[in-house]
Amino acid sequence: MARPSDLTFRQLEYLVALADTLGFHRAAERAHVSQPALSAQIQQAEAVLGLQLFERNQRRVLLTPAGAMVVARARRVLREAEDLLAAARLHADPFRGSWRLGLIPTVAPYLLPEILPGIRLAHPELRLLLREERTPVLVQELLAGGLEAAILAEVPDLGDLVRAPLADDPFLLAAPHGHPLARKRMVAMADLEQAPLLLLEDGHCLRGQALAFCAQSGARETDFRASSLGTLMQMVAAGMGLTLLPALCAPLERSRANLVLRPFVRPGPGRQLVLAWRAGSALAGALGIFAKELRAAMTSTRPASG
Repeated sequence: MARPSDLTFRQLEYLVALADTLGFHRAAERAHVSQPALSAQIQQAEAVLGLQLFERNQRRVLLTPAGAMVVARARRVLREAEDLLAAARLHADPFRGSWRLGLIPTVAPYLLPEILPGIRLAHPELRLLLREERTPVLVQELLAGGLEAAILAEVPDLGDLVRAPLADDPFLLAAPHGHPLARKRMVAMADLEQAPLLLLEDGHCLRGQALAFCAQSGARETDFRASSLGTLMQMVAAGMGLTLLPALCAPLERSRANLVLRPFVRPGPGRQLVLAWRAGSALAGALGIFAKELRAAMTSTRPASG
């Protein structure tokens, strides 16, 4: 009969990694281990449990019903273990050791260069392990205990995560040179009636916010969907349409694409950036302090809106 000691935390981590990626190569990369080592540990876990957790062949990997049950419980066990370790760190010094911090792609490359030097200066013994991913993935990893916190845009589906506001980030209209709206000093919502709007692909929270803007302004979405803001800006510069650009991203994107940015007449569209963490996290107190520090840093480096 299998005993709890027959399973290791490492094996549970590998099970979750394979369930999330459904590919041994990707799971091994995520777990920072060789593919044969990961495969051997998965097989050992299946042998201990007496269950087939995954269907695999040369083309695909699928989670079995038994595997889904085991992985759901493995997530809870790992989350509890992480909270135990975090509680121990909290009693020693919450700003020592490692925190896993997630960021959405429309924040990470624009904010990190501005705030990391100050964080390192304030907390020299804190190591931030950064993960850039879309909102649904970060929320899942937060709830599963794979991250201590994440910088997100406030959206309706963040569930029971605790959120501390960091900054309001207004949207700017990005237009090509020569476009009629580029001649305006400020843009009104009504100016975009039936205007073609280029958007990001599914999974980006900015896409959902832009779609809500389309519904309010009467703008229409084009057939093109980009995987990054940089691609959107290049398409705008080429005259393929207009798009919305968070003000946080404006300095870098303006330097990379030949386009015009215009603010909206208030109240215009925008997003609120937040630091999110699990309710009941042992690091809750430290993360509240961290959120205040981030808010101060973002205020001091906030870009101009136009």
